[in-house]
Amino acid sequence: MELRRALPQDLRELLHCLKMRSKYAVLLVFVVGLVIIEKENNFISRVSDKLKQSPQMLAEANGTEASPAPAENGSLASLRELDAAFSQLRSHLHNLTLQLEGEEDPGPRRHVLLMATTRTGSSFVGEFFNQQGSIFYLFEPLWHIERTVTFEPGGANAVGSALVYRDVLKQLLLCDLYILESFISPAPEGHLTPFMFRRGSSRSLCEEPVCTPSSKKVFEKYHCKNRRCGPLNITLAVEACQSKRHVALKTVRIRQLEFLQPLVEDPRLDVRIIQLVRDPRAVLASRMVAFSGKYETWKKWASEGEAPLHEEEVQRLRGNCESIRLSAELGLRRPAWLRGRYMLVRYEDVARAPLQKAEEMYRFAGLPLTPQVKEWIGKNTQAPHDGSGVYSTRKNSSEQFEKWRFSIPFKLAQVVQDACAPAMSLFGYKLASSPAALANRSFSLLEEAQPSWVT
Repeated sequence: MELRRALPQDLRELLHCLKMRSKYAVLLVFVVGLVIIEKENNFISRVSDKLKQSPQMLAEANGTEASPAPAENGSLASLRELDAAFSQLRSHLHNLTLQLEGEEDPGPRRHVLLMATTRTGSSFVGEFFNQQGSIFYLFEPLWHIERTVTFEPGGANAVGSALVYRDVLKQLLLCDLYILESFISPAPEGHLTPFMFRRGSSRSLCEEPVCTPSSKKVFEKYHCKNRRCGPLNITLAVEACQSKRHVALKTVRIRQLEFLQPLVEDPRLDVRIIQLVRDPRAVLASRMVAFSGKYETWKKWASEGEAPLHEEEVQRLRGNCESIRLSAELGLRRPAWLRGRYMLVRYEDVARAPLQKAEEMYRFAGLPLTPQVKEWIGKNTQAPHDGSGVYSTRKNSSEQFEKWRFSIPFKLAQVVQDACAPAMSLFGYKLASSPAALANRSFSLLEEAQPSWVT
């Protein structure tokens, strides 16, 4: 006691602190020990229960009724049953380990934007991402904006439309699907709508839990293809988007790549842009079939020569080709904000080697190509000759991509070649000098793809 009093005040406080800490340490060890003992007791109880049930479980697994073992062999039977149960468990764990080791690291959340124009094969290529189970895929959601907001072509109005499209794209890639409620007509009620454009082209909107039971007296204008679903619940769609590993979206309604810079630089996103192009002669031939009413002047001029081909029609064609070319040139220049985030793809290359191009696109996007995607490509690139409708994604791809050569008159091809020569040169499309050259399949109109197209 005298010694303690003789110690300095600071030292006495230190000793007191150490004493209190030692008490807390002992208490902590005691609590941890109780937890461990409790877990061990629970484990032993579960094993005991399993041992009691094992004869019945093993009998059910073998498809036979359990029969009581002789009393004198009870211990031996239990040991054999226990050994068999552990062997099954070991086998199951081994298979589970192999499965987990075989799964690829999903990596960071990616946002893929497939940028194209109409009749370039974008629906077909979009399916490469739609078929991947970990990707939330949207098909042409900007259709609603185009239908609701009217912009005159050219000038400030064209810039305004591009900005609106870009801002909506950003929200959609962030899984904010509520932004579409301002553009869907009629307006959704209680976040429910039966009017989501081409809903059936997005698997994520047609699977559980987004696919709710169908409702009586509710007409689903754009319904799911393979199952009956109720009106689209946008809240459930948002939750499904957030639960998926990645997001992909395809659109034919934005062409100015430079307007996407703020979207690419948004720290919340990891954007990969794939620009899909096609021979403009093939695009025109396809549009004249798919959008027949809009191309009556072209058809009459090509077949009869009765109606003159208006200069504004040619100028619109030239303007479309130039906007595509300027975007591609920007991407291929590899500015700092776009480096490693832009890829140029020709539809003709996809049609000739779909699996190879799918692998390249997935590699560029930093995503694993799953067996489901490979299976879909195999089934949908070897379609019967008469199995390809105007809007079908089922193609005999190796034969389809040059059919336009036999359906478009040469003088129509000449108009396209004159209006789109710079773009055709950039993308490696050769000019046809005569009707014979156009119809001669042995004369290739396609140069080899450039490795520099993949950044």
